[in-house]
Amino acid sequence: MSLNDSAVSIRSGEEIDPVTVKTFLLENIDGLSGDINITQFPSGYSNLTYLVNMGDREMVLRRPPIGAKVKAGHDMEREYKVLKALHPVFSYCPKALAFTKNTAILGAPFFVMEKLSGIILRKDLPPELSFSRDQAANLCRTLTDLQADIHAIDVKSTGLDFIGRPTGYVQRQVEGWSMRYRKAKTDDAPDCETVMAWLNDKMPQDTDHPTIVHNDYKFDNVVLDPAKPEKIIGVLDWEMTTYGDPLLDLGNSLAYWVEENDPDEMQMIRTMPTNIPGALTRQEILNHYEKRTGRSTEQFDFYYCFGLFRLAVIAQQIYYRYYHKITDNKRFATLIYAVIALEKTALKVIESSDL
Repeated sequence: MSLNDSAVSIRSGEEIDPVTVKTFLLENIDGLSGDINITQFPSGYSNLTYLVNMGDREMVLRRPPIGAKVKAGHDMEREYKVLKALHPVFSYCPKALAFTKNTAILGAPFFVMEKLSGIILRKDLPPELSFSRDQAANLCRTLTDLQADIHAIDVKSTGLDFIGRPTGYVQRQVEGWSMRYRKAKTDDAPDCETVMAWLNDKMPQDTDHPTIVHNDYKFDNVVLDPAKPEKIIGVLDWEMTTYGDPLLDLGNSLAYWVEENDPDEMQMIRTMPTNIPGALTRQEILNHYEKRTGRSTEQFDFYYCFGLFRLAVIAQQIYYRYYHKITDNKRFATLIYAVIALEKTALKVIESSDL
């Protein structure tokens, strides 16, 4: 059995026409020939991602979710431009191949990029894959080193000035995500007002060294080498990339990081194998990042708490669609429990913080 991330049959209601896709590809990408076959990657809650096989070529097609109206969260042209600018200076980034605004083809803008073949870790390791304690620790350090490398990319020289405005970045994040939560709150959701008030009160000043912020950097957005699984060969999902405080990026990443000894409510929302023997703890990752970059992490309680709250907002926004019967996708029904768990964890951070 292959450990490589594999696509499956396309979900009902998310089909795309292979004939129109093939016509577009032949007109925009050189060297293609042969029959086309399209399948879908099954994971994720955001943009729809398809595997396109044409002749001996493998490509990935990304488009917004069906019926999506939030342009800022599903801007295909922006993600395409980010990949085009990044790939020459950061080889872990997939190569962008083609983009179109023409909604007559698929009903929405979309782009096509190269396929990075390898292992993508999901909630638990597959039976065929195992890591020694040293391998697990090395993988965690490599993951952290690569995030530090992303934060070291020069935004201006790579032509990425368009991705964001670092002045006032943290304040915009706190205010923006607080507004989104209040707008998406349902009757069965916690109010999160204590968390929002603490974040507003404790937010740090703008960093004097703003960087690229990936905004969704985690295990299931990196690709591992099948021949040496503790080696990372690619970084995916650049749709939310911006320009701001790198510690907010790290806080967002560690909000996903559920350790072996975390309480039950956090174990319930674990989505990656961050609890395997040998995996670094959040504190160990933080220490490694600080040593690697020289950045002070003195105020990290704020950044971690924000990451937890941001995750709660994302889950609540998706759950809102299910609660109000905008979608009947059963996967979304349990997200309310993630919102509750994340608020509880954020409150614990606040209670123990010296900020």
